[in-house]
Amino acid sequence: MNCIFCKIINKEEDSETVYEDDDFVAFNDISPKAPVHVLIVPKKHVSSVKEVDEDLAGKLIIVAKKIAEDKKLEGYKLLINVGREGGQIIDHLHLHLLGGEKKDLKNIKI
Repeated sequence: MNCIFCKIINKEEDSETVYEDDDFVAFNDISPKAPVHVLIVPKKHVSSVKEVDEDLAGKLIIVAKKIAEDKKLEGYKLLINVGREGGQIIDHLHLHLLGGEKKDLKNIKI
């Protein structure tokens, strides 16, 4: 059984991909909470932050930085939900990159 993000990574589900390399894929969120709302996911299935090592964490942030630069975002938020109590709905690590107008970013809750 593959999770929805694994299906997107394996091209079994459609997505609007904005970035891809050997380790990560990034795509637009289907229910955006900001003018720019990109999900960055590791291609290797990792359930949550609880399983992340320093190498993966560092690469994840660098990918977010590259995408933000490509989209010419002057300011943005990076958000990771951990566990059901922390708002994580899909059990595959994903980083939300949120950007756009400052007024749009202040009160975002995911």
